[in-house]
Amino acid sequence: MLPSARAPTLLMFGTMPALDRVDLELLAVLAEDPRTTIVALAETLGLSRNTIQARMARLEQTGVFLSYERSFSPEVLGFPLQAFVSIGLRQTELPRITAELARIPEVLQVHGLSGAIDLLARVACRDARHLFDTDARILSIEGVERTETSLAMGEVIPFRVAGLIGLARREP
Repeated sequence: MLPSARAPTLLMFGTMPALDRVDLELLAVLAEDPRTTIVALAETLGLSRNTIQARMARLEQTGVFLSYERSFSPEVLGFPLQAFVSIGLRQTELPRITAELARIPEVLQVHGLSGAIDLLARVACRDARHLFDTDARILSIEGVERTETSLAMGEVIPFRVAGLIGLARREP
């Protein structure tokens, strides 16, 4: 959720730049193969390398790319247990609580929600005891009123955007 090249933001809402056909084609190629080089992108799209670099720079500066961080399983680091922690809190404490959550290494990601739950945190732990301790640390943050933890049994559909790119390319 947090962009690696920019300062963290509390919640990522706002106006994104309008993407034209070339931007969408560029993103489609990158969604299919994130390691595609600038030269390969230029060849695939039939554009110059400079044009691709300029577009990539613009997309990066306007926040289209969320992160350049390589994704890998926390399990390879010795944290096979993943869970989702629903967090209820005092709304006026949200910025401070978010900053404190960001300091807990087991917290991989946090989303702000509407409804009965204020935040949803994805955490990774070594075992059930470690998860219990991590939940206790979250609950001990001043302003956190309650938590509810659900074990992740497995990822059924990984994060993806290729389908959305396809929809965006079809819209007028």
